[in-house]
Amino acid sequence: MDKFKLHDEQRQRLLPLKGLIMDVDGVLTDGMIIINDRGEESKNFHVRDGHGVKLLKRSGFQLALLTGRQSRTVEHRAKELGIDTIFQKVHDKIAAYQQIKLKFALNDEQICYVGDDLVDIPVLRKVGFAATVADGIPELDQYVHWRSRYPGGGGAIRELCELILWTQQSWNQLTQRYFG
Repeated sequence: MDKFKLHDEQRQRLLPLKGLIMDVDGVLTDGMIIINDRGEESKNFHVRDGHGVKLLKRSGFQLALLTGRQSRTVEHRAKELGIDTIFQKVHDKIAAYQQIKLKFALNDEQICYVGDDLVDIPVLRKVGFAATVADGIPELDQYVHWRSRYPGGGGAIRELCELILWTQQSWNQLTQRYFG
């Protein structure tokens, strides 16, 4: 069964993937930043995105977060998801991407990056599979290989994780325990 309608080029780009790097605000979240009167920040994360990330990790993927903002909320969410590689308050995403690539010992073709805005373009241009969320800016279309049907913080990451796992034929094995 082909759950996802892919072009051959997309399928060929998905097969070698072993690493996923995600922007946070607008990708793992809806892009809203809530700051209360004490200056404390909160963000909304989608639980199904989290489960997708955990399934991908269970399949052996290396995971990282790469964001321009600094937030303890991001640290807490990363810990919940088992993501140890976190780059926050990054002004040069390409330099951080190169560090992640070295740490993971992967080449560009083995890495997927998900972004939603202009600052993500340099990394999107480098990776083997570039993705964005449904509400990512239209200017990204010329740089991405795939756009989710779901918005940031609304299931886009789950859809991407499923796409990768289905294409790499790992989905059934990873989810078998839920179906008895």
